[in-house]
Amino acid sequence: MIIRENHIGKITISDNYLEELIRNTIAGSFGVAGVNEDSLIGDILPFLKKNTRSNGVNIISKDNKLIINLKISVTCGTNISAIVRSLRHRVSYVVEEATGIEVSKINVFIDSVTME
Repeated sequence: MIIRENHIGKITISDNYLEELIRNTIAGSFGVAGVNEDSLIGDILPFLKKNTRSNGVNIISKDNKLIINLKISVTCGTNISAIVRSLRHRVSYVVEEATGIEVSKINVFIDSVTME
């Protein structure tokens, strides 16, 4: 849960809202086959506990900025670097516009390549 205070009052943004916002943004991205569910991310991200289950979207709030970790599958035959660049730009833009919170980093992990 992220809490921001400004001159108008207190704003609370739930983790579920942010995750759904990011999932919907990813779903509309070219070349992305899906967000990977129930994968172990403790081995990849050392700052998380071992055997931590992920729904493919992990959000960390640090110094009033967001760090977003995504685990996705891409379709075969697409340019992975272009997909990642586009995904970082889209997710960053959508989250910052919807919440007013700056996104400092987006890490994209490609779990698999699917044939579609």
